[in-house]
Amino acid sequence: MQGCGISTGLRYRLTLLTGMLECLCFAGLVFGFASLVFVLKADGYFSELCVSSQDTNSTDCSIQDEQFSLIFTIASFLNNFINLLVGYLFDRFGTLVTRVLGISLYTTGTILVAASNAAFSNLLFPALSCIAVGGVLFLLTNMQIGNLFPDHRSTIITLYNGAFDSSSAVFLLIKILYEHDVSLRTSFLILSFCSIIHLLRTFVLMPRTHIPYTLPQHYTYGWDCGNGNTYNVEQLEKTREDGKGSSQESSGKDIVPPAAEDGTDSQDSEKKVESFWSCVLSGFFILHLLWLSVMQLRHYLFIGTLNPRLTRLANTNPVLVSQYTNAFAMTQMCGVLCAPWNGLIMDRHKGKPLALGVTEHEADLHSSVLSLFLTCLQCLLFSVCASIPLLPLQYLTFVLQVLNRSFLYGGTAAFVSIAFPASHFGKLYGMVMSLSAIVSLLQYPFFALIKGSLGGDPFYVDIALIVLTLLVFSHPAYVFIHCRRVARDRMDQTQAKVDKVTVMAEAKL
Repeated sequence: MQGCGISTGLRYRLTLLTGMLECLCFAGLVFGFASLVFVLKADGYFSELCVSSQDTNSTDCSIQDEQFSLIFTIASFLNNFINLLVGYLFDRFGTLVTRVLGISLYTTGTILVAASNAAFSNLLFPALSCIAVGGVLFLLTNMQIGNLFPDHRSTIITLYNGAFDSSSAVFLLIKILYEHDVSLRTSFLILSFCSIIHLLRTFVLMPRTHIPYTLPQHYTYGWDCGNGNTYNVEQLEKTREDGKGSSQESSGKDIVPPAAEDGTDSQDSEKKVESFWSCVLSGFFILHLLWLSVMQLRHYLFIGTLNPRLTRLANTNPVLVSQYTNAFAMTQMCGVLCAPWNGLIMDRHKGKPLALGVTEHEADLHSSVLSLFLTCLQCLLFSVCASIPLLPLQYLTFVLQVLNRSFLYGGTAAFVSIAFPASHFGKLYGMVMSLSAIVSLLQYPFFALIKGSLGGDPFYVDIALIVLTLLVFSHPAYVFIHCRRVARDRMDQTQAKVDKVTVMAEAKL
C-alpha cells in the first residue's frame, strides 16, 4: 500500500463504520415525520387552516392534517422516484459527484427548515423534499461498501438500510429537545453544520468512482491514495464478457479481478452480460417491483396518517398522542438492529462449499427466497394489527412495522445486487424505487378518502391493503420455482452427459 497513510484493512473498517453512522444519523430523517409534525403543530405551522366551530366548541384541523400529509407524500415520493436519475448518475459519474449533489441538497433542506416559521409554512415542501433526496443519495453511495467485505455483502447492505430506517428517530430527538426549550431552528442549524462531516468523509474515506465487486487485490481509495481508484464497474462486466478478467495488474488503479475466483465455471463468468432492458422486463424485476410497491404503500400510508390515527384512537388526548408518538419513534431506532437478521439469512450459505455444479449466483438466489417470504409474512401481520382499532395493540403494530420496513428496504437492495449484473445496479435499483414511488402516490387519495367519505375511520382502506398484501407472496414463490427449475435442468444435463459417456463406453466394448 504505497502512498497510503493507513492500512487497507483499517481504511475498509473506517469506511464501514463512518458509513454506518452517516446512515444512522442523517439519511432517513424524513420517515420520522410523525415526531416532527408534533413540533410543527406546536409552533403553529398551517394553524390558519384550523376552523373553530362555535356550535360544538371544538376545532377542526383536518385541512391542516392534509397539508402535513401532502408534505410527507411529496417527500416520500421523491425519496424513491428520484432514484432512477441518481442511479444513472451514480453508475455514470461515480461516488464523488453523487455525494456532492446529495450533500448540497441535504444542506439546502435543513437550512430551509431552519429559516421557516408559521408565517412561511410552505417552505416545508421544498425543505423536506431536499432532505429526503439528499438522504437517499447518502444511502445509495454507502451500500457499495458491502463490496469491501464479500462474505458479508448482503448483511452490510441490509445493515445500512436498517440504519437508514433508524435515522428517523433523529426527529424524535428534535421533539424531545423542543420540549426542553431547544428551538426547531437551532436543531436544524446543527444538522446543516454537520454537512462538513459529510464532505470530509467524501474526500477522505470514499472512492472517486465505484467500489468493484469482486474486489481486486490491494484495492485502495481515498484522499491520501491519490488516484488509486479509477475503477468502473462496467469495465469489469465488459472484461468478463471478453474473457480477459486477469489481464491487468496494478496496485489499485484500473484493476480488474480474475474472472472466476469464486469457484464458478469460467463459462459463467465470461457469458454475455444481460442488457438493462432485458433485466427490466424480466419476471424477477416485475415481481420485485410489485413486492416493493405494495408493502411500501402500506408503510407510507401508516406513517403519513399516524398522527390523526393516534388522535382518533386516543380520543384527542394530547398526552396519549405524544406518548404513542414517542413510542413509535423509539421503535424506529431498532431498525438498525433488525436489518442485519435479513442480511444474515441471505448470507447464510457464504463460506460453505457449493454443491456440485451450483454457481455462486444460484446459491445467492436460493438464499433470498426465505428472506422474501419472511418479509411478506411480516407485512401481512403488520397490516392486520394496524387494521384493529385498539390503542394498546399499536405497540405491537410499531414493532412489526419497523421489523418489516428493515427487511423490506434491505432486501430490495440486496436482491437487486444478487439477481442482476453489477454494471446495472444503480440504474435497476433506481428504476425499481422510482416506479414504486409512483404507486406510493396513492397514499394521498387514500388519506383524502379516509378523512372524507370514511369519516376518519381507516378500517376499510386497511382491509383493502391486507388483500393487496397477499399478492406479494407471488415473488418468493416465483424465485423458488426458478431455482428448482434451474436445479432440475442441471440434473437433466448431468444425466444426459452420464448417459452419453455410458453409450460411448458400451460402443467401445
